Amino acid sequence: MAQILRFPKSNWPLRRVDTLSHLIEAVSCHRHAQEDVYWLKENAELLNVLECTQEASGAGVAAGGRDLDGIAPAALAPLRAFYAGADRHLCFFRQYYRFVLSICMDLEDLGLVRSGVGSGSADSAGKGEALAQWVIEQDLPSHELSDLQRAEARRLLARRGLVADFPGLDERLHAFVDESAQFAVPNRKAAYELTHIVFYLSDYGRRPPGLSPAAVQSLTHVGLLAFLDQDADLLSEICISLRYCGETPSAIWEDWLARHHQGFTLMEAGRAAAPPLHRDDYHMFLVSSWHQALYAGSCFYDRIPSAALRFQRPAEQGVLHHLSQAVFQAGSRAGDWQALRPLISAGLSESAYELLCAAERSSVGFETFFEAFARSGTTEGPIARVNNG
Repeated sequence: MAQILRFPKSNWPLRRVDTLSHLIEAVSCHRHAQEDVYWLKENAELLNVLECTQEASGAGVAAGGRDLDGIAPAALAPLRAFYAGADRHLCFFRQYYRFVLSICMDLEDLGLVRSGVGSGSADSAGKGEALAQWVIEQDLPSHELSDLQRAEARRLLARRGLVADFPGLDERLHAFVDESAQFAVPNRKAAYELTHIVFYLSDYGRRPPGLSPAAVQSLTHVGLLAFLDQDADLLSEICISLRYCGETPSAIWEDWLARHHQGFTLMEAGRAAAPPLHRDDYHMFLVSSWHQALYAGSCFYDRIPSAALRFQRPAEQGVLHHLSQAVFQAGSRAGDWQALRPLISAGLSESAYELLCAAERSSVGFETFFEAFARSGTTEGPIARVNNG
């Protein structure tokens, strides 16, 4: 049985700088081996959140006005050896070059080299730029099949002043995010591609992404799907994306995310514990914390112990599956929300009905969303035309 380690702050206070140090140590030392792609993924995600929210800058004020405690330079020490050997790691694991570049650049920007805890070599301050230059010389971005990966590569190289030219990339990205009706259909891969396109186009909130009203509607549609499903991972990314677009997310969504965030449990976890650590709720905890930094001006203030950790979300029950079943069975009536609402509501528990009503209140465009979500009709007409042709 895993030992639950999280306690109320009032019972066991801990400085926020120590909390961040413990989190970095847990992710970098206790969850996966450095040669494991999950190690690269989890550390890249954590450092990216710390860097883009300036949570580890040691100065300034968070978005909501709360003073930010800094992070002790020693907190990055567990990653010192990886940074020092990044040249070999990148050369051998070149298929993961985006993870390696991201980790090294974030470590530099968070102060690993500047604070004197780097490798000590004469060129340590320029390692990120040198690695990026090697990536260009090897032409690694040209081997990407995905525009999303090309956009990430372009953004990483640009952090060190290097240019990767992908003709037509921006046009294709905008064409994808502008198809708002497609984002009213549950499709997790497309949903996460949508949010990450916003992250890369906005340089994680540093500049306007230039999204159209249709693209903002796409974000709203995915947000409704995530809220109906009580998916805090995806909904956090949607609310972050909306804020990076200069939009204010639904208060209903963000209030629920704040309550949900308080329900995470951190448990001691051995390497052999089941299920595998890469299947726990680490990513949801991380993006939920990221959202709290933008929404409430606070992030990683709860106690995080110094240990190997497993992250467990609070139990939540969504209504999306029931809604999909009801819409599919409704046939030709499916696209009319007002006509179908009583039928759907009749089959719901009280809590599920309250969730559906909250989703409806959360967006003035709910009926537009539902019309696309319902996918009423059949393919009978087009098929008949083909058969008769």
